Amino acid sequence: MSRRIDLHTHSAVSDGTDTPSELMRAAVAAELDVIALTDHDTTAGWQEAADALPAPLTLVPGAELSCVSDDGDGRQISVHLLAYQFDPSSAALVAEQQRLRTERRTRLRLMADRMAADGLPIDPDALFAGLADDAPAGRPHLARALVEAGQVADVNEAFERYLGNGRGYYLPRTDTPVEKAVDMIASAGGVTVLAHPWAYSRGPTVNAEVIEGLAACGLAGVEVDHPNHDSETRQRLRGLAAELGLLATGSSDYHGANKSISLGAELTDPEVFEELTARATGAPLVAGQPA
Repeated sequence: MSRRIDLHTHSAVSDGTDTPSELMRAAVAAELDVIALTDHDTTAGWQEAADALPAPLTLVPGAELSCVSDDGDGRQISVHLLAYQFDPSSAALVAEQQRLRTERRTRLRLMADRMAADGLPIDPDALFAGLADDAPAGRPHLARALVEAGQVADVNEAFERYLGNGRGYYLPRTDTPVEKAVDMIASAGGVTVLAHPWAYSRGPTVNAEVIEGLAACGLAGVEVDHPNHDSETRQRLRGLAAELGLLATGSSDYHGANKSISLGAELTDPEVFEELTARATGAPLVAGQPA
């Protein structure tokens, strides 16, 4: 039986709802053999996940980095970069992640204050009281607060009405240039995969020429099999990956109760996984221990 490998998941350390420990247990229940923990712009969940890791599950330590890129037509857009098995103590990486976390918290506070001032059921102090000092702070925290207050039915409605790009309470942020992020992760011994690159329903995307440029910069792969990619998009992206010598991965992008996608909904081919991890030298895979 082929190994079941899911290389894109989130815990409550960023914008999921499962703690890292709960996520590991859920992975076993989903009959996964390998799971990557890729919280947004943080490695804070790695240790808890490793401590809770049961045999025979294998943990891939990772992160999803928030980046900015030219889309190929002269516009700057948001892109996400999956980074695996990098050294989390790399000085350049630590400094950039701290910058991002500080900016996110300032941005979230401004949005929360504005919503409260306009009479929406948001308590900024209570919101921040529930956030750990090193936790990434972002719009999903506000979205969940709106759901809990009964203002919206779910997180998607919160983004559609209040928090999405172009909505009344959205504020921009300054993310890492994607080429710099690819280089930083490589310098830290890790490997990178461009997350959901042609997920058109999520907003603007980069074109094939941009992906070609990233491949020349050291990008290892592209996430082909993703819930936001339809069959035609997957076929075109898989062809591009083959043309550029990039690995084609598959992942659920699991967020717990914040999204309807289940663990293992999309998977990575075991041979692709072996090739991807063979290129990494920064942090080892973590093998689960017998109870």
